[in-house]
Amino acid sequence: MGERVSTEIIISMEDPENTVVLKDALDEAVIRRFQTNLNSRKNSATHLQIKLNSVSFSALQYDSNGYVISYRTKINLAITRITKEYSKRYNAVGNFDFAISPNAIITDQQRFDAIANSATKALDSFVAQIAAEGTRKE
Repeated sequence: MGERVSTEIIISMEDPENTVVLKDALDEAVIRRFQTNLNSRKNSATHLQIKLNSVSFSALQYDSNGYVISYRTKINLAITRITKEYSKRYNAVGNFDFAISPNAIITDQQRFDAIANSATKALDSFVAQIAAEGTRKE
């Protein structure tokens, strides 16, 4: 990936609220996963263009009264890796499971955390794809 990475999140007109949450989560994840600072696009060796294809919440577990007590968040990202030499598109999926109190709604903070965690896992999937490409080249 190089030491200089930039990111661009393509805002989804169908889901702008989740896209904004995704921007902060992915920038933080890129910094942690690649142990680098974010740069401007003109100063970066690698540019990641990230599009939110979908985000969903599905019930995983119910209590004895039929109330949902556990959810799974699934996020699907399209990531285009752009360098001076080439551009390649990847699909990355991440899941995150979390519990809530019976008969409760998902709070904004729980939603943010779930999207952030599933986005981080999707980014891990992307890193694994890049690592696999690196071993094939050798």
